[in-house]
This record gives sequence, C-alpha cells and structure tokens, in this order.
Amino acid sequence: MCGRYSFVVSIEKIKQEFPDLEAMENIRVSYNIAPTQHAYVITNEKPDKLQYLIWGLVPHWSNDGKNSGKLINARREGIEVKPSFRLPIRKRRCLVLADSFYEWKTVGNQKIPYRILPKNGKIMTFAGLWDVWYDGNYAVKSFTIITTAANRDVSNLHDRMPVILNNKKQQDAWLADLPLEESLEILNTPPEGLLKMYRVSDKLNSPKNNSHDLHQELPEQPSLF
Repeated sequence: MCGRYSFVVSIEKIKQEFPDLEAMENIRVSYNIAPTQHAYVITNEKPDKLQYLIWGLVPHWSNDGKNSGKLINARREGIEVKPSFRLPIRKRRCLVLADSFYEWKTVGNQKIPYRILPKNGKIMTFAGLWDVWYDGNYAVKSFTIITTAANRDVSNLHDRMPVILNNKKQQDAWLADLPLEESLEILNTPPEGLLKMYRVSDKLNSPKNNSHDLHQELPEQPSLF
C-alpha cells in the first residue's frame, strides 16, 4: 500500500519536468502527507494545471461525501469492476506527484519507517484516479493512488507499492482518452533498480509532524533484513 508520502519540490523543478503546466506562484511542500489531507495531482480533465485535491477518494455516488480515509489506495487487480473505481478508471485518471513515499518494516513488535525515493532524483509520478462529489453546487474533488505487487526494491518492506509512471510517454498515455484495456496495460509493477531507501525517524508515525528532519537518514539497525 501507500499510506504516507512527501512532496518537497521547488517550482523551478516542477516547471523543468512538467513544462506544459500553467505558471505557478507558490507550492505548499509537505514532508508527511497523510490520508484526508490535500496534495498535488494532474488530472486528465485539466492536464495543463496542477490541482490540490483531497487524498482519499470520495465516490461521486456517496450519500454523505465523508472521507473516511479508506480509499487512499486502489488495488490494480480488479480495479475496473469495483464500484468506487469503475467510473474513474475509465474517465477520471490522474498523476499524483511526490518526491518519495514511506513504508514500514515490522521487526518483532517494532515498526521502522523507511523513505523510498528515485535514484535519479526526479519527481515521482504515481498513477491515480480522481472523482468529484457535489454538495449542491459545491464540488469536493478527491483522489486515490493505484497500487500493485511490489518489486524487489520494495518487497523487503511490503508486498504492495504505488504504480510509478516513470517517463513522459507513460504519463501522457495515462491522461489520454484511451480504451479501458489500454489503460490497464499501463498499470504494471515498476522495474527494479529505480528506487533507493533509507531508515527515517519514528516521528513520521504522527501526521502532526511535518518538518525537514523526517527526510534525514538514520543509521541502519543491525541484521534488519
């Protein structure tokens, strides 16, 4: 799964890697993005604009529009038939921007957090889905991150990981008006060798903590793996 991630990126870097986006005046960075918080995505509806949506999908058919945080991830397997995702996978796809994501290694009774990030230092782009729920004329837009089986880079920590679209061809295809079958073909386990990881502070466990020291590398515990 993907239960926490970070987005600490300059406007200059966003413009460099996504030159087609509209000009931005400022960016809200976060070292600890948690479910039900807002985060940056690029939707197929407005592929030239960076949008700030709520993490945790609220389906358009929801009775009350509440975000319980249960739909922060969408499993790749069977995504096309699940009620919450049937429409979004066909009509409402998005790119979720991150610089890293976090996962926990369970050792005995202890859960040790790790930061996982690209070796090349580029912005990470997760495959996502978005939806909109209306309260009268008020629109609530939200998103979920699609996950798949973990590759060897991540499998020592967890058996799931986000679908990472690591080049412009994949990103453009995901936002294009493709038939369902072609969209599903994009959702693969990322290749091995793209990512690196290191241990970080237990302070990450609380979403109230959001400071630069959450990205600081800590010494590895002996015989962890």
